[in-house]
Amino acid sequence: MSSLTIRYALPEDAELIAELSQQTFLETFADQNSKENMDKFMKETFTREALINEVGIPGNIFLLAFNENKAVGYARVRESDNPPGLANSPAFEIARIYATAGAIGTGVGKRLMQHCIDLSREKGKEILWLGVWEHNQRAIDFYKKWGFEKFSTHTFMLGDDPQTDWLMKKKL
Repeated sequence: MSSLTIRYALPEDAELIAELSQQTFLETFADQNSKENMDKFMKETFTREALINEVGIPGNIFLLAFNENKAVGYARVRESDNPPGLANSPAFEIARIYATAGAIGTGVGKRLMQHCIDLSREKGKEILWLGVWEHNQRAIDFYKKWGFEKFSTHTFMLGDDPQTDWLMKKKL
């Protein structure tokens, strides 16, 4: 994917980010979860309106990946309260990093991750952390290749299904 570009999202990209968010979430998790729980999560939590509103929240930084003029992935990095285990370390959270199904394996994730790391270092952060579903082995393997290690867990509610996310961190 030689024509892959990454850029910071602008406020006018909010609808595109919402569309990408819903598309990639469904592509990634619909096959491993019940339709009822996926529908409930999408209707109550992961709504288009809520996703559009995230773009304007202070501390949120969105990166968009394009192959030519087609959006193929995105990342959401944010300043958030550190989970237990990170104390008061200056940290950024990768709240989301996704590639569209057709772009997986083309380097989109790698380029987005490098941008997240570079951004974190530029902002003087010492730790980059994220949550990942314990059954998303492809993502866990990807994060381990980047030097992330598990340090805790937390519960993520997908509809009515309490799921366990691994919390992983990388020292910068």
